[in-house]
Amino acid sequence: MARVLVTDAEERAALAVVRSLGRAGHQVSICSPRRRPLAGASRFARERALVPDPLAAPAAYADALHRLVGALDVEVLLPMSEASLMALLPERERLGPVALPFPSAAAFERIRDKAEVLEAARRLGIGVPAQRVAASPAEAPDPATLQFPVVLKPARSVIDDGGDGRAKSAVLHAANAAEYAAAIRALPAGAYPLLVQQRIVGPGAGIFLLVWDGRPLAAFGHRRLREKPPSGGVSVYRESAPVDDRLLELSLQLLRHFDWQGVAMVEYKLDAATGTPYLMEINGRFWGSLQLAIDAGVDFPALLVACAAGSPPEPVDSYRLGVRSRWWWGDVDHLIARVRAGDGAAAALRTFLGTSFDGARNEVLRWNDPAPGLRETIDWLRRR
Repeated sequence: MARVLVTDAEERAALAVVRSLGRAGHQVSICSPRRRPLAGASRFARERALVPDPLAAPAAYADALHRLVGALDVEVLLPMSEASLMALLPERERLGPVALPFPSAAAFERIRDKAEVLEAARRLGIGVPAQRVAASPAEAPDPATLQFPVVLKPARSVIDDGGDGRAKSAVLHAANAAEYAAAIRALPAGAYPLLVQQRIVGPGAGIFLLVWDGRPLAAFGHRRLREKPPSGGVSVYRESAPVDDRLLELSLQLLRHFDWQGVAMVEYKLDAATGTPYLMEINGRFWGSLQLAIDAGVDFPALLVACAAGSPPEPVDSYRLGVRSRWWWGDVDHLIARVRAGDGAAAALRTFLGTSFDGARNEVLRWNDPAPGLRETIDWLRRR
């Protein structure tokens, strides 16, 4: 069994990893810039460490992780966020013999560039939204030339903040020229290059993959049933679903194009009118709905640690379909947003109540490990 350090313990995906590896017998430690992170409440977390914020202080964060890896004699390091990966992948040699089961820093930088990913996808025959790329505010398309609604996406989800730190970039929606102009004014300089995209209306669909030495070891699919915010975002209620064979093959081709190693989520939107899948982006890390894959029978964290330990497992070729998972407080936030917007509030409430007892597993609250669910509830109530 391995000594594993999981970063970004405030993330729900980190909790899923800690539970998975702890049950498998690994010695799991966590770190976070928060004093009371979600995964730190799990009974499977052995050691807990407070570290700098990888966004605000990436250099100090890398220094702290270097010391922590040595102090805990860590064998496998699992960064959970884009900010952590950006800070740690360039430091791979400095971190010593610890296994970091992700690709090179150069490959990671390429795959987090949405413009480059979408162009590669287009060449492979994968559907992509119609878009224009602006290198600066001065190059932003004239609204008279656009067909609204549009989506404004910074090419990278994490950007430089103008100093020594980094910041998460925002995706903005514009229904008309006035909203578009306001969005352009609101975006910081670091948000460029900017993608001005056709808005695809329809459900999200993700293909979750583990690729090792060019070989697919696991694939998982799910349907997003509800998202936060309701207009599109993270899934709060979802169901395991078959992986489309054609999309799977195209997704694998795309990952191979970037010399990918490790886990990734290839995210699509299905056009509600035509059913056509359009690529949105690739997230080169564990994803928010990871617990659903584990519940359905694809234990990505255990598989990845086996790869990191030099013993890649046999490919997982099946999982249970129709398994549902709910991030409870995220789903409540979805309902509140619908009610406040007057967006079919009565229907939203009926749907919420009607699916509250449908057998979906609570992503965070687990009776054999209840403390994270209690901690999240307290944190949610404090924010209200």
